[in-house]
Amino acid sequence: MIENPPGTNARELGDRLVARGRRLEAVTLGWNVVGIAVLAFAAVAARSVALAGFGLDSLIEIGASIVVLWELSGAGEDRRRHAIVLIGSAFVVLSVYLAAQSTLVLVVGFHPRHSPAGIVWTAMTAAVMFLLAAGKARTGAALGNRVLLTEGKVTLVDGILSTAVLVALVLNASLRWWWADPAAGYVLVYYGAREARAALVAH
Repeated sequence: MIENPPGTNARELGDRLVARGRRLEAVTLGWNVVGIAVLAFAAVAARSVALAGFGLDSLIEIGASIVVLWELSGAGEDRRRHAIVLIGSAFVVLSVYLAAQSTLVLVVGFHPRHSPAGIVWTAMTAAVMFLLAAGKARTGAALGNRVLLTEGKVTLVDGILSTAVLVALVLNASLRWWWADPAAGYVLVYYGAREARAALVAH
């Protein structure tokens, strides 16, 4: 339980927490916007399924952050539900694409190239997402805001996914385990399918 600072009433504290939640979402949004450009370049250069999939995931995360910003600004419930359905549908497309592409890469035996840029970005992303997830968990709990708490869990999973992709890239670069790249793609497939189900069932 968070106590009010001296001279601060409950409403003022609530406004400060909402502002903090917006800042956390704004940082998440900005990071993922930059990430799409970085990951697109790295994925094409290395011909990496995992990096391409993580880039698509970043695009979906942008939509999730926009949904939370709408909710924190008092947007209507109908608009929020429609947005969640769109995000869930996007996760379905992501899962289908990655399942097909990862399977094709494994069957053909295609070897992705090394990706120093991908390694650096996914390592940075993992650290940033874990910090943002912790901030959203604290702020969401203090506000009693289920939407922010839920999106904070998505951010936490995003950190876990970036770690999985990072491990795959390092294994490919150091041990020439080319199959680690499509294997990381399957991790993203599982995550995408789970998030799609949660969004489409709960909307």
